[in-house]
Amino acid sequence: MPVPDVSAKPLADLLSLRGRRAVVTGGGRGLGRAIAARLAEAGADLVIGDIDEGSAAAVAADLAGRYGVRATGAAMDVADGKSVAAAADRSVSELGGLEIWVNNAGVFPSVPLLEMSEDAWDEVFAVNARGVFLGAREAARCMAGAGGVIVNIVSTAGFRGSAPGLAAYVASKHAARGLTRELALELAPSGIRVLGVAPTYVPTEGNRLAAAAAGFDLDDLPTDLMATGPIGRGGVPDDIARVVLFCASDLSAFMTGSTLLADGGDTA
Repeated sequence: MPVPDVSAKPLADLLSLRGRRAVVTGGGRGLGRAIAARLAEAGADLVIGDIDEGSAAAVAADLAGRYGVRATGAAMDVADGKSVAAAADRSVSELGGLEIWVNNAGVFPSVPLLEMSEDAWDEVFAVNARGVFLGAREAARCMAGAGGVIVNIVSTAGFRGSAPGLAAYVASKHAARGLTRELALELAPSGIRVLGVAPTYVPTEGNRLAAAAAGFDLDDLPTDLMATGPIGRGGVPDDIARVVLFCASDLSAFMTGSTLLADGGDTA
């Protein structure tokens, strides 16, 4: 099932997601919330999945009111196959289908290697790698025969080492990047494209809490990380959300398997 040639479409139609249905995991705050907002602005109907059902419902209500799309919040544990399948089924039953899936949910703990237990390692992989696998599997099940796009939020840590204490995180993000390439090959015959987006550190609620737990100064951290980068400023969630929108739209119709660095030149 080849992805169609969209060369004749005007730019507005290439960017529009009107009539498409999307699931965003970890959509109750941070990057997920910003991603969901851009998809909704482009016209997509949404299932906002989050471990915190109340946050997911609040984001869904806000986006429905702002953009006139259909949006619903769902409790979702991305490490639990039944929970992920339920969110996918909800998109089909309540919204009528599924064309876009964003594997955004992730965890960012900092534990020195010699202090890390097997359980701590497994918890990181359960969300950051198993969660990507489960989300992609359920998305592909729903998209089979009709095509769609899966976008995996990777990290610059999927390209390099990051910082002491992040062995599990870095390894899990390399796994997510590898899954992106493999899933692109496996799902291409079904007309499903798979792309990754690799942000640098962005000061979201979750990242700031993780940074504080690791002993970093929350006020100085974004500046310290990006001051010497080519862009000359720290990133904000919408910087990442716009790249995800590009991946989810027909603007990227000839792309699959790539992981796009959204890092202000930090990895250059």
